[in-house]
Amino acid sequence: MRDNVILWWVLTAFFALMGVVYTGWNILAHPDVDLVNKIEWVGTVALFFSAFMGAMIAFYLDRTHKAQNGELPEDILTSDIDDGDPELGEFSPWSWWPLVLAASAGVFVVGLAVGQFLLPIGLSIFVIAIVGWVYEYYRGNFAR
Repeated sequence: MRDNVILWWVLTAFFALMGVVYTGWNILAHPDVDLVNKIEWVGTVALFFSAFMGAMIAFYLDRTHKAQNGELPEDILTSDIDDGDPELGEFSPWSWWPLVLAASAGVFVVGLAVGQFLLPIGLSIFVIAIVGWVYEYYRGNFAR
């Protein structure tokens, strides 16, 4: 994590330096125009905002690194692959409900694009898919 913090601070310094160079270059390239019109505002603002966003990410990662009280398993060279493997939960590889849920989203989006009459149909398929997926283990062969 410390390496990520350093990389984001380097990116922040790079974008800030490029913002200064870009702004100065535009001022020097247009000597016959007044100062406000010499600066190309879109590129200047974009570069300085990129530096600001990089600084925000670096600051957040630095605070997170200090708050975790130690190194993550990904940052330790002697750690195994499964040291940082969290419990992700239980998933049904045989479940058809995610497919039905995706189809309901597809019908809803097609309803937005083509015809309003498909919106309630997509919404009703969505409700059926969510209920079916949530209560999948309450009926049939896999009931608990």
